[in-house]
Amino acid sequence: MRKTIVVVDGMGGGIGAQLVSKARELVGDAADIVALGTNSCATERMLKAGADRGASGENAIRVSVALGDVVLGPIGIIAPDSMMGEITPSVASAVLGARGRLVLVPVAQTHFILVGVERVPMAALISAAAAEAARQIGLADA
Repeated sequence: MRKTIVVVDGMGGGIGAQLVSKARELVGDAADIVALGTNSCATERMLKAGADRGASGENAIRVSVALGDVVLGPIGIIAPDSMMGEITPSVASAVLGARGRLVLVPVAQTHFILVGVERVPMAALISAAAAEAARQIGLADA
């Protein structure tokens, strides 16, 4: 059965677009990539980066995050009111409750600090997260 990677992002969709692009590079056409943006700008950017399909808004995320065998995104997608309020409590709850394995990029947020996380360039974090997503769906070596 074909696996699905869901990428969730908000604001400008920059991190999500990078995750989509790197995941597509690693999995090719062997998996579906679904872009879920808190707004249409984020979704559009992820679609342009290579997602197969996408949807925007709170309800779309709440419903469609369940499609993923893996859910990729910045850590803010599990924190209510992060991304300047774009991640609502119901979106954060839906992402945390998704059946798929969560692979989160530790991106700084204004209202919490991640202690013990070493500073790594964003490109390296994106590559590591996409590689982990590919491993989780059985499309790359562990």
